[in-house]
Amino acid sequence: MSYSEWFEKHADKHEKIVQKLLSKGYTKLQIIEYFDFDNMVINETAFCPLYEKRDKCHDIKKLNCYLCACPHFRFNDKGIKKVDDKLQYSLCDIESKNGRQGVYNRVIHQDCSKCIIPHTQKYIDKHFNLSWREIMNKVQI
Repeated sequence: MSYSEWFEKHADKHEKIVQKLLSKGYTKLQIIEYFDFDNMVINETAFCPLYEKRDKCHDIKKLNCYLCACPHFRFNDKGIKKVDDKLQYSLCDIESKNGRQGVYNRVIHQDCSKCIIPHTQKYIDKHFNLSWREIMNKVQI
């Protein structure tokens, strides 16, 4: 699955959950709290393939999944640039010290697994928008 395909499918899943919560009268804080990993693995099992095994994508105690994917992530399915003899498909726009570039079959992808920036309630509250697509509007380059 390409980055673009994942992005669109994920945005649709996110929107359906948010709309369901809004129809129940959830506030901003309640919506953010609903996306807590421990709640999502019980109530939204189809949201993430890791939920089936209760695996976390980031090793933090209080993981929030509202921003599954990061607003600082950048990708292009056709490739961003050549680095040596490899094609880079994704990167971190802020060059987080906890991120790294991984090379997989001569292709470069951003590895964000050690970075927790978008997965804290404080960060989500600061950058909150009911539309995940709107928060993520700069990721596709």
